Amino acid sequence: MPKTIKILGTGCSKCQSMMKVVTDVVTQYHVDATIEKVEDMMKIMEFNVLVTPALVIDDIITIKGRVPSKEEVLALLNT
Repeated sequence: MPKTIKILGTGCSKCQSMMKVVTDVVTQYHVDATIEKVEDMMKIMEFNVLVTPALVIDDIITIKGRVPSKEEVLALLNT
């Protein structure tokens, strides 16, 4: 079953970096996943996230307020 990945952020440089890291991992490792960029503050607030960027995998917040490494994203996607 494909993973559902959401990147919560308003478009700041950290948010863009996280999007690139996640996209690179999904492409490089052929992960079956859909990636959605969520920039609407009301939708971000639904996750009770106060610090962006945030990485949400299958509706679980996995990372907040920082850009993860590719290895970290891969490990999260493989759990």
